[in-house]
Amino acid sequence: MDNYLKSINIKDFKCFKNFEANGFKRVNLIGGKNNVGKTAFMEACYTNISSTNIDKMWTVISSIKFRRNNLEYLGEVFNLDTMKKDFESLAVINISSNLNISEFRLLNNNGKKEYKFKINNKEIIININDFSYNIERDKKIQFIDNFGLTNSELKDMFEAVQKKDKEEVLYSYINEFDSNIVNFKIIGGDKPQCKVDGEYRDINEFGDGLKHYISIICSLYACANGYLFIDEIDNGIHWTQLDKIWEIILKISKEQNVQLFATTHSKECIESYGRISKKFEEKDISFIELGQKNKKIESIIYESDEVIEQIYQNQEIRGW
Repeated sequence: MDNYLKSINIKDFKCFKNFEANGFKRVNLIGGKNNVGKTAFMEACYTNISSTNIDKMWTVISSIKFRRNNLEYLGEVFNLDTMKKDFESLAVINISSNLNISEFRLLNNNGKKEYKFKINNKEIIININDFSYNIERDKKIQFIDNFGLTNSELKDMFEAVQKKDKEEVLYSYINEFDSNIVNFKIIGGDKPQCKVDGEYRDINEFGDGLKHYISIICSLYACANGYLFIDEIDNGIHWTQLDKIWEIILKISKEQNVQLFATTHSKECIESYGRISKKFEEKDISFIELGQKNKKIESIIYESDEVIEQIYQNQEIRGW
């Protein structure tokens, strides 16, 4: 599809310098050893896709460090000063793709601080005292980090399910995850609850896996004609449920035209991805393996048949 991210050139973003990759599909799973940059790669894609204007660009950049430092900020008010600090901590960004050119640089000349932006063909330099700091997000572009969605975020995603009259579909998927659960609602403003034995109980009583599972389903509907990024997609989900979550992702992402990027460090998750793709003869998938060669991050991108062949020959996805 024309709106899909198909290639990216990361000249400067966190651990990535002069990195290129292409061949992305509708559903893309990212693997590699610990600390190789899987999450940072997704954040670069997320930043580039989101940066269609200055307000959206500064909002997404400032949110990246906050997500990474979620535990550090726990209990602290996430205010504008915090966002400014997090924004300026990523002093240089230079990313281009088939969709956007997104560049940011913090300039500091003799105590005069300025922000330099380049979005596609438009370049602008703004003194920090004149910057508006307007928060603007694209609801069709979502990032689920390894802490999962907050209750408020899940409420927003669930509203998309309701607007599309897909509640019964969601309930059936939840019942397949746990046959004791017959319903799901947001009660009392922003409290997600599941119905068991005729009584609604807080979703946190059922473990992280169920909330993560529901968050993914709701977000797929919320991101129709957009993009969904999921860090550690198998987080909290038992290996026996992986086939079901991939079946759901392949089905809804196609139905709603959602391009999805997800990370994993689990061999079982990769195997499930290939197995379900083969079962449904899904071709619009890729597996992106990140690794280091001569201290430089590189990628190998396997398309559908290559992923399936590797898995069904009982081979490891190529190592570094």
